[in-house]
Amino acid sequence: MSLEDELKGRFRNDYHKGMINLTYTTKLLGYEFFQSLKKHGLTEQQYNVLRILRGFRSEAPICIGFVKERMLDKDSDVSRIVDRLYEKGLLTRKENSEDRRQKAVEITASGLALLDSMFECEKMVDKLLANLSETEIRELNRLLDKIRAGAEQK
Repeated sequence: MSLEDELKGRFRNDYHKGMINLTYTTKLLGYEFFQSLKKHGLTEQQYNVLRILRGFRSEAPICIGFVKERMLDKDSDVSRIVDRLYEKGLLTRKENSEDRRQKAVEITASGLALLDSMFECEKMVDKLLANLSETEIRELNRLLDKIRAGAEQK
């Protein structure tokens, strides 16, 4: 279905339509994924932190600033997210003896097990984009990279 039919609206020009289309599609796909995260008791930001910690296990423990630099949502309050994950036993947290404001974090076995149990959620993302061929998905990624590069220059 076209975006005009879906939203029952019109657009100022194709650039405007492209921005609305990108936003609408992102929210639509995200909603499905976030519903599956809820079933595991995680928010999008908590999931993102756990994935970062899993990906950098070989360098653990890592500081919260390192995690924040890699977050998808740059406005996230990583300290509070870490506190919540710590309370759930999904990561460990240690204060830096030289600077008590600095904390180092590491994913626990429970955190790894939770991510492993969520593999079906991750595979669902593939299904959400399954109507694109491999060539089309590479082109989508190329175009999105190009959009971001233009946005970063402004």
